[in-house]
Amino acid sequence: MKPLYSAKILAANVGLYVNGDFAAVEDYFATDYVAHIAGDDLSLGHAGIRKVLSVYRRAFSDFQVDVEILVQSKDRVAWQRTLQGTQLGAFKGFPASQKQIVWRDMVTSRFQNDLIAEEWIVTDLAEQLLASRKR
Repeated sequence: MKPLYSAKILAANVGLYVNGDFAAVEDYFATDYVAHIAGDDLSLGHAGIRKVLSVYRRAFSDFQVDVEILVQSKDRVAWQRTLQGTQLGAFKGFPASQKQIVWRDMVTSRFQNDLIAEEWIVTDLAEQLLASRKR
């Protein structure tokens, strides 16, 4: 078990979401990175990761992120990410609400050669965006 992996996950979240340092993607992710989310297997690679992050950064401002490491094994880390930001732009069909949105992602990251190679992600972002319309 490498404590390096949990530190890398925390650094990646702060660097990419909070600071918007997209050049650092290569420091955290393998070139053939794959994300499994909502039944889809997305072979994103570095360019795809940057594209996804830019969509989030355009839609949400003043990002805050909290990472809680749940379990670590030889090459995997299970963790929860709580994200918070103000939705100032449209996001996947949801118009800007000007409201603070808080959502959680449950993630299992698999490491290869000290980089995140694959992740399984469950998120409640869509649910929170819908709920924000009712407030």
